[in-house]
Parts: sequence; structure tokens; C-alpha cells
Amino acid sequence: MPGKNILRLSLLFVLVVCSKVLAFAQSSDPLIRLWYNEEKNAKIEIYKATDGKYYGKVVWLKVPDIDGKPKTDIHNADEKKRNQPIIGLVILKGIKKVGDNEYEDGTIYDPKNGSTYKCKMSFDGDKLNLRGYIGFSWIGRTTTWTKAD
Repeated sequence: MPGKNILRLSLLFVLVVCSKVLAFAQSSDPLIRLWYNEEKNAKIEIYKATDGKYYGKVVWLKVPDIDGKPKTDIHNADEKKRNQPIIGLVILKGIKKVGDNEYEDGTIYDPKNGSTYKCKMSFDGDKLNLRGYIGFSWIGRTTTWTKAD
């Protein structure tokens, strides 16, 4: 009987993975996919939530561990959140589509310094330009992500 349970679990796992891959492949929304950050040391999965807004979470790190333990959000201003792993961390929140290739009104969190910024994005082929800013968008910094899939 244990062999049947393992087989069933394996089959379920394969089905879940395949459905996730198909969801990415079938999406006509060019923003919904995996993206490399500018340094290519992280992959971020951008998805559309039930509220109709876009979110992005870290799903892969080139160096996921420090001293054999998962990297955590050590720079977070909220001390209670400093032990949460970077992998799985939602860093883009509440982004709305406002034009053909333009998105804004959300935030982006930078785990390197623990700061959250207003965010606007523009899609340009295989590149996604993200501008993090405080107050006015002309006071900020732009980073470019590239398609990872």
C-alpha cells in the first residue's frame, strides 16, 4: 500500500507542476511570467491576483543560503519579519495596468535595504523597466528585468 500512496503523490505533483507551466504558457498577458532581476541573481514570478492587480514574488535565488540556512529578510524595518525567507517574499504589490505597456500605483520592496518604494513599470519587448521612487517618479531609480522563461 505505501507504494500506491507514493505513486499517487508523485502523479499529483506532476499534475500540479504541469498545470503551472501551462498557465504560464497560455497567458496572453506578457507581464505574467518569470523575470530575472537586473543582476540575474534572482527570479521573480509576476502574477495577477483576484483583485485584478499584479504582484511579484521571489521564487529563485542564485545563492539561496547563507551558512547552510535560507537567506532571510534581515534588513526589514519590521523586526518580526527579519526571519522570513527571501524565497517566497512578495516584493511587488498592487500594480495596476494603466496603458498598453504601462503599469503603476503599486509598490516595490527592496530586500537589500529593507525599503519600500512606489513603483511604476513599462514593458518593452523582453524587458521590464521598473521605477522605484518616493514622492515623485522623477526622484527615483530605474532597474530593468529580463524574461527568465
